Amino acid sequence: MKGTNRADINIGSTVKVVQKHHQKSGQLTEGKVARILTNSPNHHHGIKVKLEDGTVGRVKEIES
Repeated sequence: MKGTNRADINIGSTVKVVQKHHQKSGQLTEGKVARILTNSPNHHHGIKVKLEDGTVGRVKEIES
């Protein structure tokens, strides 16, 4: 599932995010959501979240 809709993402969800400095390479980092940083209901580049390990990035994939 893509990470463009805020309603699809919950605290504790396992997601794959792209960090700002990895946007060109598209390298993804997997982790569990600690905080949802984007306030709008959707964002075309992905909802910005903070993972439990402190990583901040935009959600590209939501694991089922």
